[in-house]
Amino acid sequence: MKVPDIIIAVDGYSSTGKSTFAKLVAKEFAFLYLDSGAMYRGVTLFAMEKGFIADGKIDEPALKAALPELELHFQHGEAGTFLWWADRCIEKKIRTMEVSGWVSPISAIGFVRSWVDERLHAFSEGGRVIMDGRDIGTTVFPNAELKIFVTADPKVRAQRRYDELVAKGTPSTLEEVAKNLSERDYIDSHREVSPLRQPADAYVLDNSDMTLHEETVWLRGLIQGKFGILE
Repeated sequence: MKVPDIIIAVDGYSSTGKSTFAKLVAKEFAFLYLDSGAMYRGVTLFAMEKGFIADGKIDEPALKAALPELELHFQHGEAGTFLWWADRCIEKKIRTMEVSGWVSPISAIGFVRSWVDERLHAFSEGGRVIMDGRDIGTTVFPNAELKIFVTADPKVRAQRRYDELVAKGTPSTLEEVAKNLSERDYIDSHREVSPLRQPADAYVLDNSDMTLHEETVWLRGLIQGKFGILE
């Protein structure tokens, strides 16, 4: 199926599988995949390693002053899309529970969001991009030709995240993961700048009981109907 050169915005809660879904769509339809969440995690790791997070607080002035020196970019290959900090791959480092515990507060900072948005726009020039995050369809690309909002049962989300951490050898408990997701949901939905919300023109995908194949079939049907594509 030939899909036009559009921008697909995928939003949703943490651990709904929206990144996995977006990556699969990118591969299936030859789109460029951009993970906005990875960018915020990259900034969080930067803040941690630079000592801008200490005693339970973020030193925002120091972070703002140092942010221009941060060089984040994606590298695409057969193994997937990975985030790099200059010449260092940080994909594994940004997925730890330590980073997860601070990414929502970092993401709520206005100048951080502006910094990330500027880079996402630069990465997506020319279209044919699928991007996932929490404000892609509402703030980053409000005019995206296709918007999808992904959701799932909280228990399903916690189990998925826990299984992911176990597979990566990262110690945690299901209770800790569920608590972290609940806290992130609240922060993401109540932050002052670009809060997480469902775009009015988004198509909702509840994948609580769906396989990735079923999600792809769902999207294929959606695209065919929306853009009048006949195979």
